[in-house]
Amino acid sequence: MRIPVGWARAGLAAGAAVLAWWGLWAYASPAHFFAVFPGFGQHWTAAYPPFNEHLTSDLGATFLTLAVLLAAPAVRYRRSVARLALLGVLVFDTLHLVFHTARHGTLGDGPLLASLAILAGGVLLPLAGLALLPPDRQ
Repeated sequence: MRIPVGWARAGLAAGAAVLAWWGLWAYASPAHFFAVFPGFGQHWTAAYPPFNEHLTSDLGATFLTLAVLLAAPAVRYRRSVARLALLGVLVFDTLHLVFHTARHGTLGDGPLLASLAILAGGVLLPLAGLALLPPDRQ
């Protein structure tokens, strides 16, 4: 089963928007990102001290790069470009999940499970996207 091109473009755009938001935040305000991410009273990144401005800014740059990769096929859909972008996101998200599965920082059980669930979703979404990408013309 393949999804319509419009749905694929919307999903790619949504992923790009989330990564762009996180990327801009981490790059423009690394100390705030480190202290507050993901927000809503949670402080997942701060559970892995010490703060490093360079590494946090680099994370923001990585998020921004992935956002651009997802935005390209969202704007002008090409299945091959969408596949490449989703593969890039999948590599990052898989390695990110592996790291946090093995290292819990100072997170308690509830925040740890919530963060791992979000990270697992970050692996499952590009996998689903890869499986459902439509051809270039429908």
